[in-house]
Amino acid sequence: MASFTTLYGMLDGVEFRTLFSNGKTDGCLVSKENLLETPYGNLVPLYVAEDMGRRTVKPVYFYKSGALKSIALQERTLLTTPVGSVPAELVTFHESGSLKRIFPLDGKLSGFWTAKNEYELAEAITITSPVGELTARFIGLQFFESGALKSVTLWPGEFLDVRTPSGEFRARTGIAFHEDGAIRSIEPAGIVRVDTPIGIMTAYDNEPQGIHGDLNSLQFGPDGSIQALKTTADEILVIDLSGAGHRFSPGLKDNPCGAERKVVVPLKVRFSAGRILFDDHQQSFDLRQCRVKVMPFDRKAADPTYSCAS
Repeated sequence: MASFTTLYGMLDGVEFRTLFSNGKTDGCLVSKENLLETPYGNLVPLYVAEDMGRRTVKPVYFYKSGALKSIALQERTLLTTPVGSVPAELVTFHESGSLKRIFPLDGKLSGFWTAKNEYELAEAITITSPVGELTARFIGLQFFESGALKSVTLWPGEFLDVRTPSGEFRARTGIAFHEDGAIRSIEPAGIVRVDTPIGIMTAYDNEPQGIHGDLNSLQFGPDGSIQALKTTADEILVIDLSGAGHRFSPGLKDNPCGAERKVVVPLKVRFSAGRILFDDHQQSFDLRQCRVKVMPFDRKAADPTYSCAS
C-alpha cells in the first residue's frame, strides 16, 4: 500500500492507482479511511463496500491537473449545494471545482440487487429550482459550472407538476434548464397540447430513450418557443412551392410482447431558424416557402391489426 499527496490532502492506504502521462494520478482504490478537504466539506472516499448494493470501483478520480473529478463516498453525506442540502453517495466536479453531478445513491444493479431494491432506498428530496420547490426521489442532479441547475433525473414512477412556457404539465424522467433558469426540456407524462410554429400539436414520447433527464422530448428555446417535440397522435403534410405534398407520420413496429398489435414509433419534429426539420427522414422545409397542415394520425388505417386487436 502507498500514500500520495493530492490538492485536497494526503491519501493513505492506496492499493491501486493509474497515472496520466504527466505522472499525475488518474484514479485509485483505497483501503483506509481518508478525509479529502473540499469546498463542500470533508469527504471520505469509499474504502470498504459493506453494502451488497454498492459498486466496487475506484472511488476517486482526478483531472490531469490534479483537480478532483469524482468521488464515491463511504457513507451518504449531506452536501450544501446551490439548490439546497442534498444527500450524496457519488459526486462529480467540473475541473474548476464546482459541482457537476450529485447522485443520492450509487448502486450496483445485478441479479442480486435490482432497480427496485435501489428505488426502495431512495428518499424524497426537496430542492429549490428555477420553477420553484421540487420534491421527489431523484436519481441525480446536474449543474452548470456556474452553479446553476442544469437538469434533474427522476426515478421511474416519480412525477413532478411543472409550469412550462406552454402550460403546466406533469413530467416524468426529468427536467432540463437553460443556464438562465428557463426550461430547456421536459418529458411529458402524458399527451399534452402545445403551440408550435405550425399550429397546435400533441406532444408525447411513448418510449423515451435513456435514463436521464438531460435531454427530453419536448424542448424549448431560451425565449420559451417550442424547438422540438415527439408526437404519437399527429401527422404533418407539407406542400412545397411546386405543389408537391410530403406526408410525415409516426411509425409502427412490432410489439415485443406479441406481433398481433403494433407499437407506435413517435414522429420527431424540430424547428430552427424558420425551418421545420424531420431529422429521421433527413428532410427540412422553409416555413416561408411552403404550406403545412397538422392532422390526426390515423392509427387504424396505418395498422390493419388495430381494430381486431383493440
